[in-house]
Amino acid sequence: MAEGPEAPGDAAAAAPKARPQSARRPLHVALVCHPTQGGSGVLATELARELGRRGSIAHVVSYQPPLRLPRFPPNVFFHEVDLPSHPLLVHAPYEMALATKIVEVARYEGVEVVHVHYAVPHAFAAVTAAAMVAPAPLRVVVTLHGTDVTQLGDDETIAPALAWSLRKCDAVTAVSASLAAAARERFGLDHVRVIPNFVDPVSMRPHRDPALRASLAAPGDLVLLHASNFRPVKRIPDVVRVFAAVARARPAVLLMLGDGPEVAAAHRMARELGVADRVHFLGMHEDVAPLLSVADVFLLPSETESFGLAALEAMACEVPVVATCVGGLPEVIEHGRTGWLCPPGDIEGMAAACLRLADPATHATMASQARHRAVTAFGAARVVPRYEALYREVLAAEAGRA
Repeated sequence: MAEGPEAPGDAAAAAPKARPQSARRPLHVALVCHPTQGGSGVLATELARELGRRGSIAHVVSYQPPLRLPRFPPNVFFHEVDLPSHPLLVHAPYEMALATKIVEVARYEGVEVVHVHYAVPHAFAAVTAAAMVAPAPLRVVVTLHGTDVTQLGDDETIAPALAWSLRKCDAVTAVSASLAAAARERFGLDHVRVIPNFVDPVSMRPHRDPALRASLAAPGDLVLLHASNFRPVKRIPDVVRVFAAVARARPAVLLMLGDGPEVAAAHRMARELGVADRVHFLGMHEDVAPLLSVADVFLLPSETESFGLAALEAMACEVPVVATCVGGLPEVIEHGRTGWLCPPGDIEGMAAACLRLADPATHATMASQARHRAVTAFGAARVVPRYEALYREVLAAEAGRA
């Protein structure tokens, strides 16, 4: 049976404290990810940082440094995938280059486990790398993040290779029970373990900066914020439509954090609805907590969400969330306590929910409950040990076979 997120315990279990060092020998883990702003890259980077803080050695592998990777985190090292160039290669064979880099890191850095985030194309490359270093053991763990299952899992051009790769992995995890169920159905997997996304309560906390807020909004404005990779699945035009409905009722501004293919559509929609002067596009930022903390409402009207890491980070910064009741979002957001959930496309319903948060008492209560939920149910101190236990489990299984 798939495991869900652990139930909230006492606040002390996940309160910001010095992170414990493991009494057992350090783990040596390679974390493979896309370096972009999406949740898979964020989780991989934050997990590398947490493993390093806890005394293990983490090697981040990608074609460029991930956005959230700080310059010199303790015990964390970056390895860039070298892409070949040849006149016959219209598209660089990234899977082969990545497999080669994983082999290099395994052989020369003592990596025992390669943990890939987002299955495409990473699972195929990692399984190939494990075969290349055999008989030396290299355990492969894959974490599914969403569209690698819900969209690419149905793509006939790659789905057979993807399913084969996942069955060859030593362990498969998903960031929500909803996504785990979809993966089992699409790929015929016997077991998909649920380990949710997490936040670091120390760095992801409210950062009150009146000057920053004043630079983005006028006194009395209701500040809505959306953060994503601006893909179509995020329903970016709906973000602007909801905001326009809110702005008709009261003074408000919309902050758009991130970048991606739907940015131009958002600009057009803002102009068409007459709110362009109140929509601010902020681009991508490494340190998002101060910008999240400016907002009164985090808006996420997605078509589907496997988990909603951006929403969780907003909650950790005491920002209630108005989102759609799809995918893993109901596993994260408590409707009526930490935010509101509406059907996809319910513009008026989401706008009404945002306007309810203009009431100071309502906002204060929900903001506090949002932070509490984020820290106690999804704090790093609660979730990261589950990954460490999984790594040791697959290593122990290999030792038992030896």
